[in-house]
Formats: sequence, structure tokens, C-alpha cells
Amino acid sequence: MSQGIFITGTGTDVGKTFVTALLVKYFREQGIKTAYYKAAVSGNIKGEHGLIPGDAAYVKQISGIMQPLDTMVPYIYEEAVSPHLAARKEGNPVELSVVKAGYDKLIKEYDMVVMEGSGGILCPLRCDGEQEVWLEDVILDLNLPCIVVADAGLGTINATVLTIEYLRMKSIEVKGVILNHYDPQDEMHQDNRIMIERRGKVPVIACVEDDAEKICL
Repeated sequence: MSQGIFITGTGTDVGKTFVTALLVKYFREQGIKTAYYKAAVSGNIKGEHGLIPGDAAYVKQISGIMQPLDTMVPYIYEEAVSPHLAARKEGNPVELSVVKAGYDKLIKEYDMVVMEGSGGILCPLRCDGEQEVWLEDVILDLNLPCIVVADAGLGTINATVLTIEYLRMKSIEVKGVILNHYDPQDEMHQDNRIMIERRGKVPVIACVEDDAEKICL
């Protein structure tokens, strides 16, 4: 695996941040100095020193990494809406150069950077009168391969394969899929895994149960 990896999801609320936290924990436990990074996060609460990036704080807690919180997310918004809308309302638009500078700094200090996206792959980070920035722009600018996080349940074949095909259409490498909320006794979950591999032509590299404390790759 390259020095960096991008984690995208098939949509909102598939458990992407949870899976990302387990991946960061996995790399840390392998003795790899690992950092977490996210371009923008919305829906955050105010603390004593300003907005707290909730996803980053969660990953830090679960993974046990010592990375400073203020190096994890360059753009933090209070509004619980898509980053592009939060940025527009709060007057702090995402600049791709700022995102890249933060990533490049981490790459120099860490052996591995696990970068998490916002929502699904078609998530706008900025859309105003001056510029548009989408998740795919970040991935391509940083030249990162992707892992797709998907729910193991009903409807996942369609959502997962469409996400894979979109990434390929944009010339983004897909390393594999991680199924979340996986029940090894559920026949549909088992079949979904087989069908995703067959139609998506990528491996399902891990299946994560709801009470998982570790991920096995």
C-alpha cells in the first residue's frame, strides 16, 4: 500500500468514520506511525478554543494515535450540512492548496496517512461563484488510491458498484471494499459480499461487525 490511502463511502451514515478509526488503529498496532486527515468536516460543536472536529476527535479516541487534533482537519464547520453549503454560510470556503499543504506536511512526519472523505464520493466541498471543489479533486490532486466503505445490508450491491465505477471513470484506483455492519450469519450479507466482488471486480478486504474493536486486513 502507498504512503496514503483515501477512505470514501457509498453515502452518509454507512459508518465510514468508525471503519477509518479501526484502520488507523490497525496500522498503529502494526508499528506504522499513522496520521488521520480529513479536508472538511461539518456539524461540529464549539469548545473552549473554538469548533471541535468531531470525526477527528472520535478517530483519535478509538485509534489511540497521539497526533495533535489541530493537524487533522483544515476546515471545520458548525452547520450540520454538506461542507460546500456550510462553507458558503460560514464564509470559509475550502481551498485545495490548503488541503494539500496540510496533507504534505503529514506525509513528511508520518509513515502512513489515512484520509477520510465526507459523505459519498459525489460530495461537494466547495461550490460558489469562484470555484468548485469535489472529493474527487482532492483524491486526484493528492494521487491517492481509495477504499470504499459500504453497509453490508440491502441495497449495497447497487450503491457499492456504482461508487466503484464512478471512481474508475475518474481514473482513481480502488484498492477494495470494506463492508460495515456485517453479520457473518446473515445469508444476504454473505451474498452481497460475493456479488460486489463479482460485479465490482475488486476484493472485499474486510467485513466489520457492529461491536468490532479491531479490523483484520
